[in-house]
Amino acid sequence: MLQIIVKLIGAIIVLTGVVVIYDARLITKKYFGFGDKNEATTGLKMLGTIISTVGGLIIFFIG
Repeated sequence: MLQIIVKLIGAIIVLTGVVVIYDARLITKKYFGFGDKNEATTGLKMLGTIISTVGGLIIFFIG
């Protein structure tokens, strides 16, 4: 039972990371108001990659 819960949490983390990667440009336009949107988009894509990797590692090693 605990493994199923951990796998679901890991899958939700991976899903969140993928959504951040996919919608980085829209998130940047909506929430950030500074001039250089390309750097913010790149930063959000890197953050999404890290979040997805952490979720995948949780599924792989713990689940």
